[in-house]
Amino acid sequence: MKVLAVEDDPLARAVLRGALQHLGHDVVVASDGEEAWEVWLRDRQRLIVSDWSMPRLDGLALCSRLRARHSRDYIYFILLTGADETEENRRSAADAGVDDFLTKPIDHSRLWERVRVAERILRYTTQLRRLESLLPMCSYCKKVRDDSNYWQQIETYINERTGSEISHSVCPDCYQRIVVPELAGLGDGPEQAPPA
Repeated sequence: MKVLAVEDDPLARAVLRGALQHLGHDVVVASDGEEAWEVWLRDRQRLIVSDWSMPRLDGLALCSRLRARHSRDYIYFILLTGADETEENRRSAADAGVDDFLTKPIDHSRLWERVRVAERILRYTTQLRRLESLLPMCSYCKKVRDDSNYWQQIETYINERTGSEISHSVCPDCYQRIVVPELAGLGDGPEQAPPA
């Protein structure tokens, strides 16, 4: 998995990168939140391990910015800090959208645990997104089932969610296969499809 590691201290950044690489990940590094934002816009990493206190844009602000972006794929954000793990710090991190919180210096076994949890959650969120994108449709009447287990015409379903209006027509294949034989059965049907 591609991981974005964000740390302003060069030595700590090298240690973090090495630890994540040792866990088998492809690691991209950034030296502050602004650089991390640019890297993320380019590569869209789904796991970010970031220091809290950094110049230009700190870890909380980076996480908040990412959450505001509403990425199609969930981003798992682990925040690293040298500050005490106080109730106030945990609340600030949770309010910014942080998924996990680790204190420095980094304990490699705890980092490994957190990254394993992140991998599972990211895998499950991908599976869930796929399931949510399925639209149950009746094979016979073509009604679709919404989230409330209510069956409705697909036109109504699409209109309620997008505001799109649906107009009905007949495609050339159905015209030839269905309409022409039906009209021929009436006795005076056309022999060929109308011009497109």
